[in-house]
Amino acid sequence: MILRIKYIDQITPFIGKPVIKVITGMRRIGKSTFLKMIMNTLQEQGIDKNLIVYINKESLEFDDIQNYMHLNRYITAISQKTKKKLYIFIDEIQEISEWEKAILSFFSNDVADIYISGSNAHLFSEELATLLSGRYVTIPIYPLTFKEFLLFRGSKIENVDNEKEFSNYVRFGGFPGIHMLDFHEEIIFQYINSIFNTILLKDVTKRHKIRNVAQLERITKFIFDNCGNIISAKKISDYLKSQRASVTVDTIQNFLQYLQSAFLIFKTSRFDIKGKRHLEFLEKYYMGDIGLRHGFIGYRDSDISGILENIVYLELLSRGYKVSVGKLSNLEIDFIAEQQGNREYFQVCYLLASKDTENREFKPLELLKDNFPKTVISLDKNWGNNRNGILRSNLIEWLMVDD
Repeated sequence: MILRIKYIDQITPFIGKPVIKVITGMRRIGKSTFLKMIMNTLQEQGIDKNLIVYINKESLEFDDIQNYMHLNRYITAISQKTKKKLYIFIDEIQEISEWEKAILSFFSNDVADIYISGSNAHLFSEELATLLSGRYVTIPIYPLTFKEFLLFRGSKIENVDNEKEFSNYVRFGGFPGIHMLDFHEEIIFQYINSIFNTILLKDVTKRHKIRNVAQLERITKFIFDNCGNIISAKKISDYLKSQRASVTVDTIQNFLQYLQSAFLIFKTSRFDIKGKRHLEFLEKYYMGDIGLRHGFIGYRDSDISGILENIVYLELLSRGYKVSVGKLSNLEIDFIAEQQGNREYFQVCYLLASKDTENREFKPLELLKDNFPKTVISLDKNWGNNRNGILRSNLIEWLMVDD
């Protein structure tokens, strides 16, 4: 088991503390393994393994636990037997109807130290905000960063070539499970497509009772195909009409929300730097994992700019930044990354292949009048000095830097 240290570090201050630990993220992104890491940590600290209760709702072993009453009876029976405080771990808790009632009861009665995971962001935001406000902490799990990807790959290959492995990362993405397979495109994309189909059919179609699956797939394909582009529901509707597949704007907005809830996509708002306000229209969407995109619509070298932008976006999220797209008059700044009162600006491009390209990428950052760090990231290996205080960074090197 390869430890994902950054997440262990994030949750360690809350282990044993009176807050509910909520682990969120897409299916097959590593939540179950992370829960097992915490359980191992507890045992290493001397906690009796009989006090650690693990319920995995993807296992038939726990199929009888269908609702909060079943869950309450199951945990109560163990608690009465041990007569001690338990450590409860429930994986994919959204599969238990009205789970929040049981969890709130366990928490209020100090029955256990509670850790729950789930693959539905909307469900958690509603139930946690309503019933557990101020009594939980969320640890989001993201796909493997490139550094983690190398760590997983390094256990299987000798003399790791960072550039070669970055090409693999760009093509296959960050699902931990791909590292249990032979690194052949056909095999890995078959695995990734099975994840995509499970998420789309179980976490989106089934949960939201969608009848027209083909319609949902068209919208998903459009989003995947326009990674990093400014998009609106109206724009998607107009495109589908041109393909003789009429869908209302309201339906598209609902579908986009469902895809976000399943962590298939992330919506990123635009921030008007001059007006100092977030704009409530024309957002950008990024993939929850770039491998999903290539498995669904195929890999194209011509899309490299948007793919690299997506990689930087996920990296910033995994480093704990809140990310938005910057608007400066009629210019755009790829990312504004904010964390604990600090801010950084990033431009991402494939190569600064010409003076015109360089000017286009640097100009928006040069017009900013604040003193926050500004960086242009590309795959260039050699260049001159930094320009007007704006840093130049090679993407692979930037991804290798400690958080």
